[in-house]
Amino acid sequence: MLMTSFVNVGLYPDYYVRHHDGVCLSHLQFADDTLILGEKTWTNVRHMRAVLILFEQVSGLKVNFHRSLLTGVNVSDSWLSEAAVVMSYRKGAIPFVYLGLPIGGDAQRLDFWKLVLNRITTRLSNWNSKFLSLGGRLILLKSVLSSLPVYFRSFFKAPTCIISSIKSLFFFWGGR
Repeated sequence: MLMTSFVNVGLYPDYYVRHHDGVCLSHLQFADDTLILGEKTWTNVRHMRAVLILFEQVSGLKVNFHRSLLTGVNVSDSWLSEAAVVMSYRKGAIPFVYLGLPIGGDAQRLDFWKLVLNRITTRLSNWNSKFLSLGGRLILLKSVLSSLPVYFRSFFKAPTCIISSIKSLFFFWGGR
């Protein structure tokens, strides 16, 4: 609401994602994650900082500036570093993770999918299959682990070798 007010009075301009369609954004929010989009200007950096400080004062919540990232597309590293210092942010790089998804990566590259494979492998290693029946393992696979690749694949098309890798992980742990 505060960011929308800044946009409405012209203190923070919308960012045009696609000029020909007229799609413009200033921010995306989900729960406690916020993604702020904008042009590379010092005015935008100052207004972004002001919005976050006002948010703290109005809500009583605290923005963790040291966990926040400032990432740029077609922005020089020196400018990005200076802006990150002004914002008290860390300088980020593309791809970065937002809501568990890598943003700005190439979904056709195998290393893009390492995040999903690592999450599945980590979950499987934490579960001790010795103490679970075959039915218990299958329920865990279907209810918990199958949601990870489904979430990723709802946004990105996976290469066939990645789908095969996920299936083999499920097969060897699940037993069939």
